[in-house]
Amino acid sequence: MPGGAVRAYLDHAATSPMPEEVLEAYALALRSVGNPASTHGHGQRASELLEEARERIARALGCDHAELILTGGGTESINLALKGVYWAGRGSGSRDTILVAEGEHHATVESVEWLRDAQGARVRWLPIDRDGLLRPETLAAALAEEGPDRVALVSFLWASNEVGTVQRVSELCGIAAAAGVPAHVDAVSALGQVPIDFAASGAAALSVSAHKIGGPAGVGALVLGRRTRADPLLHGGTQQRARSGTQDVAGAIAFAAALNVALEPDGGPRPERIERLARLRDRLIAGVRGIDRGAVLRGADPEAPGARLPGNAHFTFPGCQGDSLVLLLDAAGVSVSVGSACQAGVAETSHVLLAMGLPEREAAGALRFTLGPETADEEVDALLGALPGALRRARAAGLA
Repeated sequence: MPGGAVRAYLDHAATSPMPEEVLEAYALALRSVGNPASTHGHGQRASELLEEARERIARALGCDHAELILTGGGTESINLALKGVYWAGRGSGSRDTILVAEGEHHATVESVEWLRDAQGARVRWLPIDRDGLLRPETLAAALAEEGPDRVALVSFLWASNEVGTVQRVSELCGIAAAAGVPAHVDAVSALGQVPIDFAASGAAALSVSAHKIGGPAGVGALVLGRRTRADPLLHGGTQQRARSGTQDVAGAIAFAAALNVALEPDGGPRPERIERLARLRDRLIAGVRGIDRGAVLRGADPEAPGARLPGNAHFTFPGCQGDSLVLLLDAAGVSVSVGSACQAGVAETSHVLLAMGLPEREAAGALRFTLGPETADEEVDALLGALPGALRRARAAGLA
């Protein structure tokens, strides 16, 4: 930026920069040679490194290492969970229905729509409330109405990738388990910001991705409970349960290194990081409200303990187009987003906000600010300095 101005990156929910110690571990691992499935010395050393990394990742997620399937990212993990569990259950009578919360990530939405259109699945969308919360009574009522013998699985986010609302995961999973229905939880956005314990959650399957916590993109994991069956998406080697393909040793090592940075040894997020994130987020929220009294914070109340991700602030700005604000702020040196990067470049109003009951005109003015552990106060200052001008110009342009 001219004159040494700060270039602010406030889009950590899309991807978070790789810390130096993770980059070093990744680069060192990339120099190693050996396929972990080979029986010679190089292969066996690669296998040892892989299993050490798997053990660290499993410990962070509160699961057994045998339940952890390494994948090519969060999208593959979600696809394997939804399609694999659905396919595996097709032989169990009439289990043809999938219950899915509205406002899910597109990896979930498009997976279940494909199962509906190509595989004959019935999909029932479960409404969320104005904060983006799937209420337990909503899930319980849907299971009762459908009949648990007909439901193949339930899927919902641990925390919203757009508005940051944290679901009541254990309660939801308990309702599904009591009905004998496996629950898949998309924890991609929650990892590193809230405690995740697969065993305690009661979930049958759980998806995560490394690049949300400073690991490499294209590396993820699916936790599949021992009693949960899933047919594979990929065939040709059976290197892992429900997944074929040469395993990414360096990616697993980098994922484990990123978890070492983000989490305590016992698996919980580092309290000092979370407290700092929340303080910085609250300062951002207060600053935005001071600039634009019409701006509306979307998602759960940040003052309610554990109700919202500590690094998420999501606003709608009346009379503005969110895409216009993104471009104007980018020109001023501030990187933010309107929502999921998986839909970047696609001109559509957020399906999450629409599911929360917002009129399309209000939802069009959405802007998501997401912070990371290395976000500096100066970056928030840069946003607050650039926002007034961006709002004036966006409102002058009007809504498309």
